[in-house]
Amino acid sequence: MKNALVLLSGGLDSATTLYYVKNKLKPKKIICLFIDYDQLALKEEELSARNLSQKVKAEFKKIDLKWLGNISQSLVNKKGKIPETNPRNIASEKKHLLNWWVPSRNTIFLAIALAHAESEFLSKKEKYEIYIGLKHEGKIPMKDTTKEFIQEFNKLAIHSTHHGKYKIIAPLIDLDKDEIVKIAYNLNLPFESTYSCYIGSKLIKNRLVHCGICSNCIQRKQAFYWANIKDPTSYKNI
Repeated sequence: MKNALVLLSGGLDSATTLYYVKNKLKPKKIICLFIDYDQLALKEEELSARNLSQKVKAEFKKIDLKWLGNISQSLVNKKGKIPETNPRNIASEKKHLLNWWVPSRNTIFLAIALAHAESEFLSKKEKYEIYIGLKHEGKIPMKDTTKEFIQEFNKLAIHSTHHGKYKIIAPLIDLDKDEIVKIAYNLNLPFESTYSCYIGSKLIKNRLVHCGICSNCIQRKQAFYWANIKDPTSYKNI
């Protein structure tokens, strides 16, 4: 297959995507793009992404996008009161979506990945396909996490690059998070090396620690529960 460029945050979804690409698709080369958009969990995410890239022998590239964090009002970027997430009905938490929304985040991330893929082809004649770890978000998805979004971006890629033959792929887009945990388990993904928390927390005895109460932490807990796989995650608040 072609080489692979993976957008890697260090979270469960992007990490599973990386291990799927590495172990199932077996590209010759993998580049992992990590985006610094001044997120609160930057240090933990970067540590996770760097470790995962090293484990699969992929090239790691860090992109400075701090300006996005500066214009964002999301709780991913700004400290504030964490809205209570109802674990029993997380799919209905529409009223809280905007708390976590970063302006045009996935559009910007994919545009950056596309530019890198085109650069690799123009400079080295090496073709890269772009992978992003979007998953099925249920009845109330964020607008930039859908199959329609990926389809439209692929159309944009045709018109926004010189050769127009670049492809954006979201291999987990039809899967729920518990299904992703099962796939990750079968791919031998080191769960302890992944980081999902929006808020961030200090390392404790060299272990990544999750806050345990943000939306992403709740989803992570539920995913392991429904997958019937032991959750090795360290949570600050249980």
